[in-house]
Amino acid sequence: MPPVGAAPLTPAASFVTGITSTPEQRSTERLAARILGLLLPHRRAADPEFDARPEHFPFQLAQLAGYIDAGEPIVFTLPGFPCKSPNPAKVLGHLPDEGERLSLTFLDELCARIGRIHPPGARILICSDGHIFGDLINVADAHIDAYSDELTAMIDREGLRHLDTFDLRAVLGELPYDEKRARVHERYAPSVEELREQVLTEQETLQLYRGITRFLTEDTTGFPGTRSALQRECRRRAYGVIQRSRAWGELIGEQHPRAVRLSIHPQPVGAAKFGIRLLAAADAWMTPWHSAVLHRPDGRWELLRNEEAARLGRLVERDGRPSHYESR
Repeated sequence: MPPVGAAPLTPAASFVTGITSTPEQRSTERLAARILGLLLPHRRAADPEFDARPEHFPFQLAQLAGYIDAGEPIVFTLPGFPCKSPNPAKVLGHLPDEGERLSLTFLDELCARIGRIHPPGARILICSDGHIFGDLINVADAHIDAYSDELTAMIDREGLRHLDTFDLRAVLGELPYDEKRARVHERYAPSVEELREQVLTEQETLQLYRGITRFLTEDTTGFPGTRSALQRECRRRAYGVIQRSRAWGELIGEQHPRAVRLSIHPQPVGAAKFGIRLLAAADAWMTPWHSAVLHRPDGRWELLRNEEAARLGRLVERDGRPSHYESR
């Protein structure tokens, strides 16, 4: 992908002061709002009851304006696509399947739509975060490598020319993964004490902590202790996952300082990150790497737990591997 330039962000004046002073700035403002309007139907919201409109996202509008004024391709970063859940009740296996293919295709098409109104185009950098917390979610680094490599191969096979991938190997090379994690944690992670205070005082952090704790509890198999002991262990690990996720976000921001930050987690209006929904799911926290895909008779694709999708559909294979379910 083209490198992200080091030029400072230069938002249109109206996004900062509310005053539009030139026709060029008015044109930039309108185009930034149109681009954000393409994202809004797919917003993963922490406040779904709110009638969100482009003007409610001044941070993202200013970032988009910087690219528009510079006549450059818009770069989005999306931390996610880490690895498959280790729980076979939730997923079909440890490699990307139809859920990832559909999600990547959607993201590529979103960039293509942006390119039709902003000729320099748009790109999304998939910042695969599996290695950053693989030891905390009990997924082997070899499985994470296999998932990430297949994700890159899938992008190439499907001709998704607006997408690129980025993971720990891109910044720390061939160091052992434990050392990579330690270096990133030491340099970028907030303290546990800081996070505990945020969980007590910030609703968004509390919801994130609860959501990650739930995923860790669901994804843990073969735990030898009691249910209450498992929950205590997962609450402890949840703080570690949040620490590492925050560290990964800081590293991405350092590597790509002007990029518009997307998130697979629900985000409130006005946040520095824009939450984006990849596929339809009843659970706002569900992702392709925590589920399987069911193809409904009306043509819809829906994310469900593997065991539920298996009850409702028949298994379909692609390239000799389980891919998704077709409704019976």
